[in-house]
Amino acid sequence: MGESPGLQEGGQESDNTIPNVKLDLHYVDPRLVAMYEDANGRGPDTEFFLGLASQVEAETILDLGCGTGLLTRELASKHRRVVGVDPSAAMLDYGKRQPGAERVEWIHGDSRSLPSGADLALMTGNVAQVFLEDEEWNATLANIRAALRPGGHLAFETRNHAARAWEHWNRDATFGTSETPHGPLDEWMDVVSVGQGRVVFEGYNVFRATNETLVIRSELRFRTEAEVRSSLERCGFTVEQVFGDWNSGPVTSQSQVLVFVARR
Repeated sequence: MGESPGLQEGGQESDNTIPNVKLDLHYVDPRLVAMYEDANGRGPDTEFFLGLASQVEAETILDLGCGTGLLTRELASKHRRVVGVDPSAAMLDYGKRQPGAERVEWIHGDSRSLPSGADLALMTGNVAQVFLEDEEWNATLANIRAALRPGGHLAFETRNHAARAWEHWNRDATFGTSETPHGPLDEWMDVVSVGQGRVVFEGYNVFRATNETLVIRSELRFRTEAEVRSSLERCGFTVEQVFGDWNSGPVTSQSQVLVFVARR
């Protein structure tokens, strides 16, 4: 697709060092990477995963899709081995420059790069939804299981398919403006298509100072609770808990998130 002055359109870029991995420009563009932690800061999900790590007495933790490592760095302590794995070199480079980064082992890769013997594996930030095909989702689960010790745990969240969050992904509902080192930034989302459990949407990023608009097309897979549960069980996991919020509440028709805790 051609570019017009001040407008860049992008979907995904290949990471040449990791076979079959493509990255949304959100995780490649240096400006957006540097603003990621401000837009995705500490929240109730952070408290949930920190509490879970303590509850299962995890000494070795794998954070798959760790991004800039906001949670990863907080999990790390002198009593734990914490490994952050992500396919985005730009996200990892940013994370390595942050306070506490020296306590983390950083790996540029995907689930095929996970070291073995972990007590707990995490996928946060709805990472589970980037695996569009069942084949790659199942392979990821298998790789995680192989990296866990017997009795080790896997925890992750995914948006609840039943809540139909995408129906609110439009300019009116998502428009926001923030101050950045590059000047004011306007952002919003618009859905392109919905079908067969997949949602294609575009994220608009307008840098006012340069009159540049960066449009990023992304796609996510919305699996039902039953589909996720079945996939875990097929891969040899025992599903211990499914929560409908970050306070460990039950799943209801109004739950925006499904939080899975499974055991190898």
